[in-house]
Amino acid sequence: MKPIKVEVFSSPGCSKCGQIFDVLQTVIQELGSERIEWREVNVLDELDYAVELGVLSMPAIAIDGELVFKSHPPTSKLREALETRLQAQTV
Repeated sequence: MKPIKVEVFSSPGCSKCGQIFDVLQTVIQELGSERIEWREVNVLDELDYAVELGVLSMPAIAIDGELVFKSHPPTSKLREALETRLQAQTV
């Protein structure tokens, strides 16, 4: 099975961006899934990619190349989105 790819779009000095990394790591640990890979996308370094996905503010989160959250999501919504993707892979 292919891992789910989560991309967190952030910018240097963004205080909410630091918070979302902690939330994401906690959710991944709670799900107990090694099937989730994530990476930080610095919008200053990858501006064209961020614009292509429609990122307008930070932090934003894309899952498998689709912009799912345009701003800092509640933990419950992030968990729900990842659980849904994981369940879809097992069907």
